[in-house]
Amino acid sequence: MGARTAGAAGAEAPTAGTDAFRSEDLPATERFDYWRELIGRTRDSEMTSVHAADFRADMRRLELGQATLLRSSFPPSRFRRSAGMVRRSDREVYHLTLVLDGALALTRETRGSGDRVTTFGAGRLYVVDSSHPYDVRGIGAARAGRGEPRIEALGIDFPAASLPLPPQRLREVMGRGFSRDEGTSALLADFLLGLDRQAALLGPAETPRLGTVVIDLVTAWLARELDTEAAVPDDARQRALVENVRTFVRRNLSDPGLTPTAIAAAHHVSVSYLHRLFTRHTQGRTLAGWIRAERLESARRDLADPALRTLPVHAVAARWGIPRASDFTRAFRAAYGQTPGEHRRQALAAAGRVA
Repeated sequence: MGARTAGAAGAEAPTAGTDAFRSEDLPATERFDYWRELIGRTRDSEMTSVHAADFRADMRRLELGQATLLRSSFPPSRFRRSAGMVRRSDREVYHLTLVLDGALALTRETRGSGDRVTTFGAGRLYVVDSSHPYDVRGIGAARAGRGEPRIEALGIDFPAASLPLPPQRLREVMGRGFSRDEGTSALLADFLLGLDRQAALLGPAETPRLGTVVIDLVTAWLARELDTEAAVPDDARQRALVENVRTFVRRNLSDPGLTPTAIAAAHHVSVSYLHRLFTRHTQGRTLAGWIRAERLESARRDLADPALRTLPVHAVAARWGIPRASDFTRAFRAAYGQTPGEHRRQALAAAGRVA
């Protein structure tokens, strides 16, 4: 599917593989119907809202191969998938949702005990299965300067068949709430938030690979929760480990002691295995080379930041784990064809002209 914007002439077009919804780009009478059509492509449900007459919402839908990423901001609404809808059409899709603001109240049928209502507030993750009825009500959080309460959420939808875990065990996690700050769920949440931030920069060639990584991370997370890690295929386990390493590195770039040896110890693998694994799953890049590139790019951004213009060049290097100024200058010139000082002067001059 190509890029498509629900918008008036002159609206900014999204990147390939995305659909964007911005309520201000449409007449009030068309907003809710377009929203329902966009959501319904993967989350087929009956949608209602007391705000339907003037539905003020934003949503970006990014296709990632088998997976679909949904980033949404909307007023209180209801999403109901009935038993009849399941019988008429079920593609067996798992819906994972990370609540960012407000809350979502999920009602599910439970055997012998009637309906169960679970409310997920900001920072909580949950998964539901399209093969079972559900009823989700959005509970908006009030915002300063905006009268209408809002729900902010990030979701990922993917075929049930793509998750290589026993279906009977997966029922144990459906509808349960998990913190986005604990264990492998933190890695998954960080990756999804990073995808959302970078969505406008992603090209069609890389999105299928990212979808595979998302499913690998979901697999690793749920396998850990269910203690079924032995059921995860080797390739999926390896890809998830590589993404775990990437996240660990980005969080610790400022530490000059961040070496392959330290990273291997933190992940309970040998250095040689880590090197082989990273090179295999990053198109031949070495771990040490990737760490150096990440540090240089972070320093490059800081040098171009007008707010940091008074911070000495060697201090910028040190804050990204490169304590020796001479090493930094040499590596920076090799990577970018100019010294750190030259880059700073050029970038700040350009910023001044724009301002």
